[in-house]
Amino acid sequence: MHAKPDIAALLGSRICHDLINPIGAISNGVELLMMEGAGNGPEMTLISESVSSANARIRFFRVAFGLSSPEQRIGRTEVVAILADLTAGGRTRIEWLGPDDLPRREVKLAFLLIMCLESAMAYGGKISVERTDSRWMICGQAAKLKIDTTYWELLADPTATPDIGPAHVQFLLVPEEISRQHRRLAAELRETEIRLNF
Repeated sequence: MHAKPDIAALLGSRICHDLINPIGAISNGVELLMMEGAGNGPEMTLISESVSSANARIRFFRVAFGLSSPEQRIGRTEVVAILADLTAGGRTRIEWLGPDDLPRREVKLAFLLIMCLESAMAYGGKISVERTDSRWMICGQAAKLKIDTTYWELLADPTATPDIGPAHVQFLLVPEEISRQHRRLAAELRETEIRLNF
């Protein structure tokens, strides 16, 4: 008997796959224009930065929302590059510690949890991700956190049914992924720190 397909991950993979090539083409076009001196002003800089940001988001979403099988792997170098591009010029820093080679499915869950932390860090801060043996520890620290307990309670009680908008869809996906990986998530929320481990 086949397991029920992960519709959300299939949809995420399809959207990211269809968008990554045209965004890459635009990025290459912008680089060519700049090399030929066609535009070195603020307009071209804005376009270039916007394309880089879109490319970084798509690469991040491809891991966070895309399909991943238990045997797929992802290298630390690729993960660090994705996160560096994602946070370039932003107020949040992400420090990634861990082995050189990781199961892509575990990184998917870590990325979803990073998104949960980002939602509470509207004013920026630092996120550290560490994997030791088979356990993950993800910590978000900020001088000021904006914690909406409605969303965070979903991680402890997946049967809760609050109104969720697109900006917080990760809070619906985390419990499903935790269950799929046969793991247990522990969350500790403090005034200036959120600690997650699974």
